[in-house]
Amino acid sequence: MPEVGAVCVLSPLMRVRQAGGGNVGVDSSLPCVSSSHSSETRWLVCFSNFTRQGEPDSHRCDTREQLLQKGCAADDIMDPRSIAETQQDQKGGQKQLSPQKVTVYLRPGLGSLINTHPEKMQDPCPDQEKACQPPLAFRHVVKLTDSNQFQTEVGKQLISGHRDAPRDGLHALMQVAACPEEIGWRNVTRLLVFATDNGLPFAGSGKLGTILTLNDSRCHLENTTYKRSNEFDHPSVRQLAHKLAENHIQLIFAATERMVKTYEKLTEIIPKSEVGKLSDDSSNVVQLIKAAYEKLSSRVFLEHGTLPDTLRVTYDSFCSNGVSNVNQPRGDCDNVRISDRITFQVKVTATECVQAQSFVIRALGFSDTVTVQVLPQCECQCRDMSRDRSLCRDKGFVECGICRCDAGYIGKNCECQTQGRSSQELEGSCRKDSNSLVCSGLGDCVCGQCICHKSDVPNKEIFGQFCECDNVNCERYDGQVCGGEKRGTCNCGKCQCKEGFEGSACQCPRSTDGCLDQRGIECSGRGQCHCNVCECDGGYQPPLCQDCPGCPTSCVRYISCAKCLKFKKGPYEKTCPEECESLRLLQEAPPMNGPCKERDSEGCWMNYTLRQRDGWDSYDIYVKDTRECVEGPNIAAIVGGTVGGVVLIVILLLCICTPRTHQSNMREDRFQEGESQVPVGQRQPPFQEHHHDSREP
Repeated sequence: MPEVGAVCVLSPLMRVRQAGGGNVGVDSSLPCVSSSHSSETRWLVCFSNFTRQGEPDSHRCDTREQLLQKGCAADDIMDPRSIAETQQDQKGGQKQLSPQKVTVYLRPGLGSLINTHPEKMQDPCPDQEKACQPPLAFRHVVKLTDSNQFQTEVGKQLISGHRDAPRDGLHALMQVAACPEEIGWRNVTRLLVFATDNGLPFAGSGKLGTILTLNDSRCHLENTTYKRSNEFDHPSVRQLAHKLAENHIQLIFAATERMVKTYEKLTEIIPKSEVGKLSDDSSNVVQLIKAAYEKLSSRVFLEHGTLPDTLRVTYDSFCSNGVSNVNQPRGDCDNVRISDRITFQVKVTATECVQAQSFVIRALGFSDTVTVQVLPQCECQCRDMSRDRSLCRDKGFVECGICRCDAGYIGKNCECQTQGRSSQELEGSCRKDSNSLVCSGLGDCVCGQCICHKSDVPNKEIFGQFCECDNVNCERYDGQVCGGEKRGTCNCGKCQCKEGFEGSACQCPRSTDGCLDQRGIECSGRGQCHCNVCECDGGYQPPLCQDCPGCPTSCVRYISCAKCLKFKKGPYEKTCPEECESLRLLQEAPPMNGPCKERDSEGCWMNYTLRQRDGWDSYDIYVKDTRECVEGPNIAAIVGGTVGGVVLIVILLLCICTPRTHQSNMREDRFQEGESQVPVGQRQPPFQEHHHDSREP
């Protein structure tokens, strides 16, 4: 087995500002608490309050040399460092991990498995000639023992039919990991071999089978048999990985060729696990286990248990092969050989004052652990016990360099009387909105008004109602804020350029040479010139804001003006100068023009040209001398022609109908004459039919 050595170096790495953005009257937290391994960069705190009005309390945090230069007495300088003490460190013998116990004083800073299908209980193997055992989820056949008994018990096992091997495989792995006494695990290297030709169930598959109770990751073997697979859903892979790590079990998957890639993905989730390809007849199982064990033995993982949100642990791994990994969520060294010694540096960071607690660091696959006990160091051992009230205007006393104000007073020097208002109410007027920090975190709220801090950055000024502004956070040109002092100054995020310069960063000399049209008008009166380039309004396009491809035509709008200006007619005949004052009539067509053809109020077509002048709604107009008027129809001719046509048609009808009527009347007359010459008795009644004798003689 490779020997593993862990050297734990624990140190806080972050700063904590005093609560409330530096306000006084709160808990006596330090304005800064931090330490590092280098004495040259260690930040210390001064407990004498030498800061002046507008200076943040963070000025009391600095190196020893700087604090002395600022006027802090040497006896008032405190070194709030964290301490790590080794409590137990037994080397040699069976110990693989050292030390075994560390106390940290932290300053705050940032068997067999068979499915239990009911139909299989009576007839487990309907297609097999050999005897089968009834289905079950998992049975622990024999405890860990010598190889002879193992071979004997394996030979006694009977096969059984099943329909959900993947799901029961997870149940079996969980029970083997969760039942150390029943399985017979000893305090040695623990290997678990899982031989399978199947995959794994998908997440939530148990719920589809109406099994809604989550797996509890506990041991439930009853007389070596697991009988609760229909009560608990199968464990998740994460649950299984946690339980295996908790009990120092290294897992080897012996999978057939078609399942190898599936289980290789699984090893990315389960640390200290390996995959080997199992032959169809399982003849290579011994070689597979040996090769997988060698891989597992050559890689060492170091990780910790569950932590609260206020603690963060990272690892720096210094491996025997020269590879180093820093600031990782767990320690990891590969290609470790027997008797190699490797070092892990463990960093513990507290983001705030924490309760006394402990956690365990373990090397996966090993039973040895390191217990880390964390004890907070949040109180200050202050020297100023005289309770001086002069610095607090006799309205409080100094404690650890901070005024503890009497009831009814707050402020850096207890200068503000609350008059029944709470500190929260006073702070509300120092916030830009409900989600903002008091005075943007850059000032003190004094009696409801922000007093902005003096910046540590040379020439930087912080100002504004909520200390939200400064004179450095603006655009830069040529590496300087607002192009430098000669070009402009920064005012709350926007450059104010000096005379002769312009642009968002005062990067351009002020000039309009490139923005003037032929008449010397800047951007044709329809835009502004910035950095010698026109920025056009209303859809007009550079370079001179003369063209507007998307603008509607003005032809219809000025048809009445065109008529009154040229022909003295139309709706504006009497008010033409007033209505059309923005138009100027031209006698000749302009070279650049927009042709218009519109119908006027009399139905005549007018042709005219508009040319926009500089500015808005101002045009030159040229109107052609003639209008295209279409003559109206001759009503009398149309009516006369229509009446004549009707009369002619009537005459023609009379000429056609009169001869036919005359012929009909003559036939009627001849018939009546013939009837009158026949005697009355021989006349045939008109209602009888005439019969003709057609017989031949």
